[in-house]
Amino acid sequence: MIELRVALPGDAAGIAAIYAPLVAGTSISFEVEVPDAAEMARRILADAGRWPWLVADDGGIAGYAYAGAHRARAAYRWSVDVSVYVAERARRGGIGRRLYGALLGLLIEQGYYNAFAGVTLPNAPSVALHRAIGFDLVGVYFNAGYKFGAWHDVLWLQRELRPPSANVAEPLPLALLHDRVTAILKQ
Repeated sequence: MIELRVALPGDAAGIAAIYAPLVAGTSISFEVEVPDAAEMARRILADAGRWPWLVADDGGIAGYAYAGAHRARAAYRWSVDVSVYVAERARRGGIGRRLYGALLGLLIEQGYYNAFAGVTLPNAPSVALHRAIGFDLVGVYFNAGYKFGAWHDVLWLQRELRPPSANVAEPLPLALLHDRVTAILKQ
């Protein structure tokens, strides 16, 4: 049984274990230094009040998803960037789709309007996942990152979370949505 839940700092080692080989051996992530568990715990705590970090727990961490700021300028505060990573042992089992479903549901409840995702190319499985859950293609940043002696393109995708509105309220902190968080994670 796989339980989706809000990530805790104690999950950082499992999250780091999923992410480390992607940083160290692929261009999927543009990070070049592998973050350790302490750094992942710091990231979870830094975002905890504002943006969700979720884990799929099957007795260990089988995957994780999170949201963060799309851009720094104030007018972007209703848009988020999202990411999902699944442990190699658990890929192709629907965990990424479940994590994204819960993450996007929480972001809607918080009052966000758009979710964006960047995918280093080529990465057909990631592109397929994003397209399957309703992300639309926005465009490609060509030669956007240099890693492992090569330039890499990044495909950008967008999912509208709610239609644009003139009555815009500030996004809600997760703490105000405790009952909704629990309900969404149990879906």
